[in-house]
Amino acid sequence: MKAQFQKLLQRAVQKDASDIHLKAGNVPWFRIDGEMLPQEFDVLNSEMIDEIMGIMLSPDQSVHLRKRGEVDLSYTEKGVGRFRVNVYRQRGSISCVMRRIKTVMHSFEQLHLPETLKRFAMIQRGMILITGTTGSGKTTTLASIVDYINRHRRCHIVTIEDPIEYLHNDHKGIVSQREISLDTVDFSSALKSVMRQDPDVILVGEMRDLETFQAAISAAETGHLVFTTLHTTNVMQTIDRIIDLFPSNQHEQIRSQLSLNLKGIMCMRLLPRADGTGRVPACEVLVVNPSARKLIKENRILQLDGVIASGKEAGMQSFNDSLYQLIKKGLITQETGMEVSDNPEDLNMILQGIRLSSRQGGILK
Repeated sequence: MKAQFQKLLQRAVQKDASDIHLKAGNVPWFRIDGEMLPQEFDVLNSEMIDEIMGIMLSPDQSVHLRKRGEVDLSYTEKGVGRFRVNVYRQRGSISCVMRRIKTVMHSFEQLHLPETLKRFAMIQRGMILITGTTGSGKTTTLASIVDYINRHRRCHIVTIEDPIEYLHNDHKGIVSQREISLDTVDFSSALKSVMRQDPDVILVGEMRDLETFQAAISAAETGHLVFTTLHTTNVMQTIDRIIDLFPSNQHEQIRSQLSLNLKGIMCMRLLPRADGTGRVPACEVLVVNPSARKLIKENRILQLDGVIASGKEAGMQSFNDSLYQLIKKGLITQETGMEVSDNPEDLNMILQGIRLSSRQGGILK
C-alpha cells in the first residue's frame, strides 16, 4: 500500500490539488480549483485505509484517534510534499482529508494580496485579523506575512500552529514555530507562556475560544504584534463574532479593548481565475483609524462600511473594490464578480465608473 499511497500523493501534486479525500468504499477524490473530482484509482476498503493510517500516524496519534474519534497532524512524504491531515470517524469507519501545503513562500504580489499587508507587517504592536472560510487562503497569507516580517525586521517571531504547515528559516529575524500537542498543550497555554519567550511578533493559527482570544489581546496590550485568524466572511461579522465570545456583561469592556488594540482586518474569499489556472483572492480590508475606533467602541459596527469606503488612501478596500480591480486586471470574469458580490448593483455601477458614497448617500463620479 505504501507505493500506491505515494503514487496517489504524487498525482495530487501533479494535478495541483489542494485537498485529498480518502474514504472507505470509494475512490480518492481531489479538490482542484475549488471543485471536488473523483480520481481513477482503486476503491479504498477499510483495510487499505488502516494501512494508510499506519503510514501516517504515530502511536500517540493512533491512541488519540481511538479515544477522540479524530486527530490533526502534519505528514511529509519525501520527494513529494507536505500535507496537513485531519483523520476522523464517520459511520464507524476511518476517513481523512489531506490539505497540500505548498512549501514555496510567495510574495504578496505573487498571491495578488493587497499592499496594505506590508503596512500591517511593519506595525510594532496591536492585533491584526485575517479571516475567511475554510480554504480561503488564510494560512498561505499568514505564512507570507511571517516571511515578509522575517526578511524585513530584526525581531523574534513566535508561531503557534495546529499543525505547523509552512516551515520558516531564519533571515533578518528568527522564527520559533510551536505545534499544538507536539510542542505545547493548546493555544491558550502557549499564549500564556509566550511572554517569557521574548517575542516581538506572535502568530496564533486559530482563535478557537474565549480564553485564547483573551490571551491574544493581552499580548497585544502589552506591546506585541499579534496575527490570528477567524472563520468569518466580512469585517462586521468578524467584530460581532469576537464580541459574542464574551458574556453580555463584558461586551462594553471587549469593545473598548478592540478599539484600542485592533489595528486591521482583512477578510478573504478565493475565486476562480478567468484563465482557469487556479484561484485568486478578493479581499475586504479595514485599517483601524480614529473613526473606526470610535465606531467599534460605541457599538456602531454597521457604519464601518463608510469608513472603508472613505479610506482608500489609507489602504482600505471593500469586497466590491477588490472585485472591480480583479475584473479590470482580467484575473476574474465579470460574471464571477457579479455572482459573488454581496452588492452586485453597486459593483455594476463601479464598473460603469459611478460610485455611491456610503458616507453622504450621494453619487461620486
